[in-house]
Amino acid sequence: MTAALLGSFISAMATVLGAVPLLFVRSLSEKWKDILIAFTAGIMVSTSTFGLLPQALKESGLIPLTIGFIIGVVVLDLLEKSIPHIDIEQKRGISAFDSKSLLVIFALFIHNIPEGLSTGFSYASASEGLGTMVAVAIGAQNIPEGLVLAIFLTQSNVSKIKLILIVAVTGLMEVVSAVVGYFAASYIEWLIGYGLAFASGAMLFIVYKELIPETHSHGYERPATYSFIFGLLIMIYISYFFG
Repeated sequence: MTAALLGSFISAMATVLGAVPLLFVRSLSEKWKDILIAFTAGIMVSTSTFGLLPQALKESGLIPLTIGFIIGVVVLDLLEKSIPHIDIEQKRGISAFDSKSLLVIFALFIHNIPEGLSTGFSYASASEGLGTMVAVAIGAQNIPEGLVLAIFLTQSNVSKIKLILIVAVTGLMEVVSAVVGYFAASYIEWLIGYGLAFASGAMLFIVYKELIPETHSHGYERPATYSFIFGLLIMIYISYFFG
């Protein structure tokens, strides 16, 4: 339980790490945004295919893997349809804490729930290093997420102190949901395989639906591709040493 708390907390605070550059600069080039997001996508694909799915198969078998995976995809699809996205280009000049600003913050708050559940399920599994691997993967995904939220809040005239506090609170939702996922999987053991497959489906949906298209829409496809591959390899090394 201690490891799950620590791992989920570090993963959640990676969101704050992503916001730190905005304390010193007001913007980041599209090229570096794409490179960072592609690196995150590579990490998530590697975690899903080399970590979560093999362990889900080992824990519960093929049918639970398939069911959990599909549920993860469908749940994220429904979230994507019902929760608004952060579109920086279309939201310039919005005053701080108006209804639209609060809606976007709430969207990220809800979005972090399945990520925290993924961490909790992973720490509850029989694979000792899987929790750390998933926490690192989700933490890496949280960095650009924190960066994007920070950019939006900066353009909404939010002070730097409030900016960090808001980003931190959205990230801490992962800790709460990680605890729920850990205890649920610990007391209902058959749930672990479903949970791991759910996490994999959710991750891969995010990668293909959101991250990869984003990195191929500004003319920096080649550096983004290399960044994706590098992220995938980095996660293989992490899997090797922690697995």
